[in-house]
Amino acid sequence: MTSVPKTMKAIVLEGHGGLEQLVWHEDWPVPEPGPGEVLIKVGACGLNNTDVNTRSGWYSKTVSDATTGGAYDEVDESDPTWGGRPITFPRIQGADTVGTVVALGDGAPVELMGQRVMVDCWLRDWSEPYNRDKTGYFGSECDGGYAEYTKVDARNVAVVTSSFSDAELATFSCSYTTAEGMLGRAEVGSGDTVLVTGASGGVGSALVQLAKRRGATVVALASPAKHADVTALGADVVLDRAPQNLKAELKRATGKDTVSVVADIVGGTYWGMLIDALERGGRYTCSGAIAGPIVEFDLRTFYLRDLTFTGSTVITPNVFGDLVGYIERSEIRPVLAATYPLKDFHAAQTAFIEKKHTGNIVVVP
Repeated sequence: MTSVPKTMKAIVLEGHGGLEQLVWHEDWPVPEPGPGEVLIKVGACGLNNTDVNTRSGWYSKTVSDATTGGAYDEVDESDPTWGGRPITFPRIQGADTVGTVVALGDGAPVELMGQRVMVDCWLRDWSEPYNRDKTGYFGSECDGGYAEYTKVDARNVAVVTSSFSDAELATFSCSYTTAEGMLGRAEVGSGDTVLVTGASGGVGSALVQLAKRRGATVVALASPAKHADVTALGADVVLDRAPQNLKAELKRATGKDTVSVVADIVGGTYWGMLIDALERGGRYTCSGAIAGPIVEFDLRTFYLRDLTFTGSTVITPNVFGDLVGYIERSEIRPVLAATYPLKDFHAAQTAFIEKKHTGNIVVVP
């Protein structure tokens, strides 16, 4: 049996604010797995927007700005997390965890011992797994993977048979389940043309691949420096991140000035352009608003054009298992932009916030 130390290195969030609230510790207690839980020696953990938004308090309704990663003057302590609830500090963040099971709590499946696993980020009441009001998020409602060790319910891990490295596998869980949840809510299929905003980011690059997997035509929006990367992911058309006349650019590139689906993670002042580009009966699905959460919404466009809008956060329990299958069958691939040592977490999150990369950034302990 693997020897487990009493203390570990970890990045610990000690309050809302800037990067200074993320503190490096070298003697943090190693968690002990409780009944039905497994202890994981972390091999890699991917970064995501939830970490940044929770640290800064951006989810609070007192904040109306775009996500910058910096501190805000005022954050309501009653609703600073994705679920609109308080958060307990100190907290180890990090959802996209990959590692090896090194200890078992009472009742945890013995066959998991020694296996390399991915963590399903969504924490559920397993007596009511479809109850969205009883969900939590790994690294938010409990400690996550920005440490040498972490623990989680055994039902939240999956053994993955893959030649991908730990760092490559750590690019999948959060971004790809988010993207698959969005496409599922919008019922994307082979007859659709899907417009993807922020297509070079973690969720955006996942949306491109997963929409193509469903047989859709993909029109991606990204900065010109990233067009080659996004094209390599399978996008049929890549346009500038915010064309001044989106419908004219769509007409030039595709022969039509509308799309059937918009998959949006950006929001902000450009939002109206996206909605105007939807065909009659089109669908808009959203799981982010990094350019700003407050938009101008003309109800006439919504109802006169028979549009359907879906928000997407909590995914159904099958999505994670489906994702593991896609990985094992090589139907999708990781987009690993960079790896950083866990100790260099400030540099890693700074790079993540600057959004100069394509895909996902991962830290390794």
